Amino acid sequence: MERRKFLKACCYTVAGAGVLSSGLQSCGTTHYAVARKDGANLVILKSEFWTMRNDKKVNRSFVIIQQDNGEFPICINKIEKDKYLASLMKCTHRGCELNVGGGIYTCPCHGSEFSQSGKVLEGPADVDLKSYEIRTDNEYIYILNA
Repeated sequence: MERRKFLKACCYTVAGAGVLSSGLQSCGTTHYAVARKDGANLVILKSEFWTMRNDKKVNRSFVIIQQDNGEFPICINKIEKDKYLASLMKCTHRGCELNVGGGIYTCPCHGSEFSQSGKVLEGPADVDLKSYEIRTDNEYIYILNA
């Protein structure tokens, strides 16, 4: 292949990858829910788990609560109609903030992986995530002792 054709092909590839990655990022956005403190508990609306797109109700599989006190965020996963799991997004190996997606938590620092329930799937972490008990009513989700 001629050098000019090679460079042209590389430029198209790089430009195409940039457009594709920005398009993919817009498909899966992370939603930060608004929570209020109620004593030792955090409270969010169940409606945080859905949004409207093109006149259709779209459900979210998880939402993240950024805590005001500077602590690590808490991720709430919706498992079933009225069943939720909440875990602190702090890796138990070295304390890095976890990423969430694809139904698992991953540590960007050393590669540990955790299930939605906070159980270690892959080391080097060997301790499960801090999880919170959850209660619900018709309108709200209560994260106890958060």
